[in-house]
Amino acid sequence: MPIWKRNLIVCWFGMFMSSIGLSQIAPVLPLYINHLGVKNPALIAQYSGFAFGATFIISAVFSPIWGSAADKYGRKLMLMRASLGMGVVIGCMGFAQNVYELIGLRLLQGVITGYGSACTALIATQTDKEHAGYALGTLSTASTAGSLIGPMIGGYLVESTGMQNVFFITGALLMLSFITTVLFVKENFTRQHKKVLPVKEIWNQVPEKSLTITLFVTFFILSFALYSIEPIITVYIAQLTKNSTHVALLAGITFSASGLASIIAAPRLGKLSDQFGVQKVIFAALIVAGIMFIPQAFVKNPWELMVLRFLLGLASAGLMPSINTLLKKITPDFLTGRVFGITMSAGYLGVFAGSSLGGQMAAYFGVSSVFFITGALLLLNAVWVYLKVYKKMSMKERPLY
Repeated sequence: MPIWKRNLIVCWFGMFMSSIGLSQIAPVLPLYINHLGVKNPALIAQYSGFAFGATFIISAVFSPIWGSAADKYGRKLMLMRASLGMGVVIGCMGFAQNVYELIGLRLLQGVITGYGSACTALIATQTDKEHAGYALGTLSTASTAGSLIGPMIGGYLVESTGMQNVFFITGALLMLSFITTVLFVKENFTRQHKKVLPVKEIWNQVPEKSLTITLFVTFFILSFALYSIEPIITVYIAQLTKNSTHVALLAGITFSASGLASIIAAPRLGKLSDQFGVQKVIFAALIVAGIMFIPQAFVKNPWELMVLRFLLGLASAGLMPSINTLLKKITPDFLTGRVFGITMSAGYLGVFAGSSLGGQMAAYFGVSSVFFITGALLLLNAVWVYLKVYKKMSMKERPLY
């Protein structure tokens, strides 16, 4: 088996485990904060929002730093650091005595981040051009699959084993990722004994600056779009069902529909990007995703919403792996870690902005406005991609991919 295939299997498992671990904690946070002695519902919501969002803000700051370290010291070392560090920190959350200790550990978790970007950089640099789209598309399904079933596992563990055990089990899963990384990931990395270049000099070495910025912004907008709906799904389902007693279940299925579609479609769209060109997949996926948001504002029942969310997942599945594939192809290997680190920062900021602003838009303008605004953002992004990426690459005699 080629090294890139074996590493893809191990990294997929590691990202799947870490994604399960991280996603199953999110719905547990409000309950755990209440368990730690905060009884006021308003304060619980405030602390939960800060504990959730602060991790992503800190991750956005540190992700490029760890990306730079990956280029200097090797991607496998960063995988080991992130999985071991997060395993210890999340396990310690089960011993928190008050909400301030919990928030402190969540901030520390943001500092230690970097497993996903290190996996992406490792697979991107080891995979040949013919298989890059397939490999990165397959890798993207790991985090999607983990996020899909993580909240369900978290809820089950709270009821069956107790609240603190969720953190202990999550820490154990990440420790398992650490062990498999140590034993099975292979990397032939030669350390570059060079001084660390300032950001300006690093940026000067990026060959396709305009294209790179466009991809960063596209990654941010996609993350924003996917997470802007998350805070309002349950509210929207409640409006559509009126007297249903299964709102939470229907909301979970609705949210999972797009994730399930992404798991199905991502490897296939990755192969299409290898065959027909990455820029074509990005442009088409942005248009379809933007269009799929708009009719969600007009649905009459949850089942119509589920179908549209599934179709949205089929389209959005082609975006993140295609962006990573194109970045890999236009970025020199010695800058790959730093570039993917910045990409992850854009994604973290998109998650934070989307989850924060989605609820605000719904409060001020109504739930339907979130779908209209998000769809419009994606369609505007498609126009920008057409002008800066698709059209530019089509006009060149030699394509960039």
